[in-house]
Amino acid sequence: MGHKFSLVLSRQITDEESVILQDAGFADATFATDSLPTNADVAVTKIDFDDAAAPSLAEAIESALETVKKVPDLTVPGLTVPAVPQSPADDSRVVVGEVVEKPAAEAPEKKAPAKKAPAKKRSTKKADAANEA
Repeated sequence: MGHKFSLVLSRQITDEESVILQDAGFADATFATDSLPTNADVAVTKIDFDDAAAPSLAEAIESALETVKKVPDLTVPGLTVPAVPQSPADDSRVVVGEVVEKPAAEAPEKKAPAKKAPAKKRSTKKADAANEA
């Protein structure tokens, strides 16, 4: 599975510009016409990527942004990265959604909470005199 993301370009690109981008590394990318996210009346080019060659998503995006710079007066006002579900953690205690207790030898001992000494009442002479009366 590759790193999936989309770039929204600042304008529609020409056929010649599309060839430049494809020759520069966008050969497997999908080009489509879309609208600018901030202004639906402005037609722009959107490029969808599924980059399996880059070692990380960040490097795939950086490479794509650098490639766009090969076309004069073209910028990237939009980047979309779909949510990726996390792979299940390698936790042998979880089996089919249930927590399996660790054996007693592996479980850390629980320490009893420290007991607080009762608070001492402070008395004042006025309070003592009022209580005696």
